[in-house]
Amino acid sequence: MSADKGAGDAAREIYLADEVATEALGGVLAEVLEPGMLVFLHGQLGAGKTTLVRGLLRALGHDGPVRSPTYALVESYRLVACELHHFDLYRLADPEELEFMGLRDFLGGDAICMIEWPERGSGVLPCADLEVGLSVSNPGRRARLWAQGGRGEQALARMDVK
Repeated sequence: MSADKGAGDAAREIYLADEVATEALGGVLAEVLEPGMLVFLHGQLGAGKTTLVRGLLRALGHDGPVRSPTYALVESYRLVACELHHFDLYRLADPEELEFMGLRDFLGGDAICMIEWPERGSGVLPCADLEVGLSVSNPGRRARLWAQGGRGEQALARMDVK
């Protein structure tokens, strides 16, 4: 895993050689995310979004299975340090469905929320603190992380990526 700093540390570009490196980036995020943060995950199918969340959860002490919430829309994890909600909005037909599933109950508290396919919730979702874009870059993947506010900027500044 190697990183290039963006302008003012408000963005980072990271090369991920393999799945292990993608999970390791999740571990780095576990060190810098704070309870209550909202993170959007962008990328095509198979880009590594759930792999990144798996690495984050492992670093936070979760040792059980990590399933993609594609059909359930959300998987929640109670951890020692915090609660984490992992959303996958790929199958969302209409952003208004988020209101029916009780999205407001998940956001705004002390839980970290990771949302895959956030564009499917456009107009309903609040702005993220941090956004992560994953793309295939043969070989491996590229991750681009950018902040949308002060909490995200602080998280990026604390990231220690070699």
